[in-house]
Amino acid sequence: MTSRRGFLKSGGLALFGIGLGGLPGFVAKAAVSVKAPGLFKRRKTLICIFQRGAMDGLMAVTPFTDDYLKTARPTLFMSPVKTGSGKSLIDLDGKFGLHPSMQAFESVFKDGKLAIVHGIGSPNNTRSHFDAQDYMESGTPFNKGTSSGWLNRAVGLLGHDGATPFQAVSLTSSLPRSFYGDNPSVAISNLQDFNIQIKGNPNGTNMAAKSFEDLYDQTTSNLLKDTGKESFDAMRMLKKIDTKNYKSENGANYPNSSLGNSLKQIAQLVKMDVGLEVAFAESGGWDTHFNQGTDSGIFARNVNDLSESMMAFWTDMGTLQDDVTIMTMTEFGRTVKQNGTG
Repeated sequence: MTSRRGFLKSGGLALFGIGLGGLPGFVAKAAVSVKAPGLFKRRKTLICIFQRGAMDGLMAVTPFTDDYLKTARPTLFMSPVKTGSGKSLIDLDGKFGLHPSMQAFESVFKDGKLAIVHGIGSPNNTRSHFDAQDYMESGTPFNKGTSSGWLNRAVGLLGHDGATPFQAVSLTSSLPRSFYGDNPSVAISNLQDFNIQIKGNPNGTNMAAKSFEDLYDQTTSNLLKDTGKESFDAMRMLKKIDTKNYKSENGANYPNSSLGNSLKQIAQLVKMDVGLEVAFAESGGWDTHFNQGTDSGIFARNVNDLSESMMAFWTDMGTLQDDVTIMTMTEFGRTVKQNGTG
């Protein structure tokens, strides 16, 4: 297991590697305080997954006793009654059925570990995906002028004064709207990319690192010098951290998908005790106007990836399950009445 101090060092370099200009104040604080033993004790972690494109909640968890829904969706309606060669819904409680491609969720639902919150959403009924996502992530559904995101504000309420640069991490290529704001947060597309990258020269990374390290060493600011030293120590330490060959535990098997890989890396951060409290990942492809399908097709593939990825993470957590909560959200649902090509 990588030490807390060791991983914080590698994290310091990551912030430079992803293109943040200058030296963020919270990195400087981390450089000063990192030597305090037990600084990053394990905390509760919220993992937020945004399903971009508007997931069809009525297809994912179907109120199969509703006659109006059956009439409104003549070729999309599914029930737990087995008919023909197609797959049937998984009956949860006699009224709602889980899509068969989400079978991975059945056991945790029965164990009381999974809550399905149906029929809720923003009070703003815009059908613009862009606006709806913005409202959802800002947390202010009628105000486009809100500069901060709801998760960033939540981080501020948690406190802890940015002692770790890993309090809020998004496994995305850029910072999501939810993380906009004054409180420290960082976007990392891949833990393996925590480095200075030089194209075309296999020795370029080491050469560039040495040059930058020399510049930091020449500064008259002790804090900047110390922070720079910690950052470049991070690059050397990172070489000892085998994130690429991470072995999941408890038989967890992550799908080889964008979401699966994101959750796998979040699992690593949780286990490394780096002070992670809020994590963000996203899943795309939910705008299923055409060829949504029923027990097969675009929707079935999407929900299978979602459920298998989340269950792999949950299984991987093992004894840490009580310390994590996963929440999914989407900008809005689909129309009740079937349209397009189904």
